[in-house]
Amino acid sequence: MARFLKKGKSASEIRAADSKVRDAVALIIRDIEEEGDEAVRKYSTNFDKWSPDSFLLTDAQIREIVDRTPQQVKDDILFAQQQIRYFAQQQLASISDIEIETLPGIFLGHKNIPVNSAGCYIPGGRYPMVASSHMSILTAKVAGVQRVIACTPPINGQIPDATVCAMHFAGADEIYILGGVQALCAMAIGTATIAPVDMAVGPGNAYVAEAKRQLFGRVGIDLIAGPTEILVIADETADAEMVACDLLGQAEHGPTSPTALITTSEELARQTLIEIQRQLPLLPTGDIARMAWENYGTIILVEDEEEAIREADALAYEHVEVLTRDPQVFLDNMTNYGALFLGPETNVAYGDKVIGTNHTLPTMGAAKYTGGLWVGKFIKNCTYQRCTPEASFLIGEYAMRLCELEGFAAHKEQAALRVKRYAPALKTK
Repeated sequence: MARFLKKGKSASEIRAADSKVRDAVALIIRDIEEEGDEAVRKYSTNFDKWSPDSFLLTDAQIREIVDRTPQQVKDDILFAQQQIRYFAQQQLASISDIEIETLPGIFLGHKNIPVNSAGCYIPGGRYPMVASSHMSILTAKVAGVQRVIACTPPINGQIPDATVCAMHFAGADEIYILGGVQALCAMAIGTATIAPVDMAVGPGNAYVAEAKRQLFGRVGIDLIAGPTEILVIADETADAEMVACDLLGQAEHGPTSPTALITTSEELARQTLIEIQRQLPLLPTGDIARMAWENYGTIILVEDEEEAIREADALAYEHVEVLTRDPQVFLDNMTNYGALFLGPETNVAYGDKVIGTNHTLPTMGAAKYTGGLWVGKFIKNCTYQRCTPEASFLIGEYAMRLCELEGFAAHKEQAALRVKRYAPALKTK
């Protein structure tokens, strides 16, 4: 039976709604609905100390930023985008339109239609999330979205050059230096200077996540992302240095980032605890990682791989690294995860930055019912149907009786009209 060697805050504590965040976001949304650009500028000035003549970068400004960005930075961004684009293209190729004849003369099908416009939020804050440009903008473009706009905040009053390069290389049609809830609202609601979009995507802090929650329905969203999560599943073949390194690699995201180890080896668990304490002082971001580990770190001891799979699926974490003798067992049997990283040769940093899979993934248990951002999130699966006169007569008789069964008189009349109209066509054949 599984037992905890270390336990972080409970799921209920992690998910507890912050009424201050909810109320603050609701106020910003209301202000931007009523005051548009004026409210956007007010909040940008208050929160980011940023109030340029225009939040939209011109083509000339973008060219200047690209020109002054170091070539190695641009090469690295382009390499990452090449990997992400290729994988997204392969995912797109797996999505097919269909049309089938289910009965003689009855044709049913579906078309996969990209949304017309999408707004991508690229976080700044503690870290400039350059890679989020690839994951959202580029993926939307591969999906076929015609208009993709993107917002990112200034960092310490400056335009984040590398992020703008990534946004531009990814194919953004409009780039705005604008952050936080005001950026999400401007894209979703629209203002005099920013046309609204059909879908808003991208990670962000608690306020950005709450804005997406409150704006959902007015626009589509990818998912509501909480603090990043990592689970390492390991057995006695793993080494504590690697386990600790990979746990802390995600803990540095923020002081509320959950980190967990599920292991069949108590010796590995105890050595990992020692390694974490050894590595923390060596990290420039150690203070943040320490808070995350102390408050949200968990170690679960299990009897065998079967129990490890049950516990891992119950957690349903965003990132799951498998450092065991046979990682394939977990790929074959696990059902709840955002992304799997199989074997010691790979790790979450690869997925976050460069390897090709998308890093916008479900958190807070959402992996139980959804995957992460991919081309399919930007595509609507839309069905259609058509009938020959003979088929309309046939299906109409069933429809009449089924509508009557449910008490829908007007629905029945729709079917009855076709039965009456197309019966002669059947008789003359």
